[in-house]
Amino acid sequence: MHALEASSLWLRARAPAPPRVAIICGSGLGGIADRLQEPVAFDFADIPNFPSSTVAGHAGRLVFGRLGGQPTVCTQGRLHSYEGHPAWKVVFPVRVFHLLGVRILIVTNAAGAINPDYSVGDLVVIRDHVDLPGLAGNGALRGPNEPQLGPRFLCMSDAYDAALRSAALAAGKALGLGASLRRGTYAMVGGPGYETVAESRLLRSLGVDAVGMSTVPEVAAARHCGLRVLGLSLITNKAAMDYGRRDDDDDEEEGGEEGGGHRGGDEVERASHDEVLAVGEQRAATVESLVEAVLNLIT
Repeated sequence: MHALEASSLWLRARAPAPPRVAIICGSGLGGIADRLQEPVAFDFADIPNFPSSTVAGHAGRLVFGRLGGQPTVCTQGRLHSYEGHPAWKVVFPVRVFHLLGVRILIVTNAAGAINPDYSVGDLVVIRDHVDLPGLAGNGALRGPNEPQLGPRFLCMSDAYDAALRSAALAAGKALGLGASLRRGTYAMVGGPGYETVAESRLLRSLGVDAVGMSTVPEVAAARHCGLRVLGLSLITNKAAMDYGRRDDDDDEEEGGEEGGGHRGGDEVERASHDEVLAVGEQRAATVESLVEAVLNLIT
């Protein structure tokens, strides 16, 4: 707790009004912070005890201001376990937000489509998640519990706030997003490698709609602290669900193309971080408008 308290005290002494809402910006989505009124920014590196992000598309700053009439803090960038951070460090900013007075956390991310009906550029309001690292014993709450933050054993069946989900869907309808606004289940994988075809098929069999390498630890820490959570995924690529035409014979020998159907091309789908950032840039304004519209709806 000492490190958390030192960080929060440092920020309290320098930031404007205590924030009620915190927004964690995913890959290529840091422009949300640019919409804040009267912004005050701090580099992660300047905040005592704050870990630093090393991933392209994650600037590594906290920005305080007002958005949708709400006192807000945004992270331009986030921390990932694949950077070598332990789980407690990945969720360090969320716990600092709690000590600053935040009551609502909005998490955004770039994700790959597992659901074949999803298209690149779709937005997904997350209603549930599958925490693969957590199921393997590497969850965000692993280790000694801090009773000042929350309980040892946490119920996660209501991780994503129903009222906030409804506000996001209403805001999306008002913005004319139509069928490009989805509701779905997100899965976190460890990364930084993208999923194999077999892994993508496994995730689909579990009912997963979108997959990424973040968000779930932050959600767990936020719920542990009693924060309400809204999760939004931007679909930036389609996960590889089949092996391409060159492996058709192999598929037939192994029982057909279950789970994927092939695209008629010779090459398997290949995801890249450059693609993720490019789609994030193309759809950033839509994500930003949706987040701001949600904040205008909540009280």
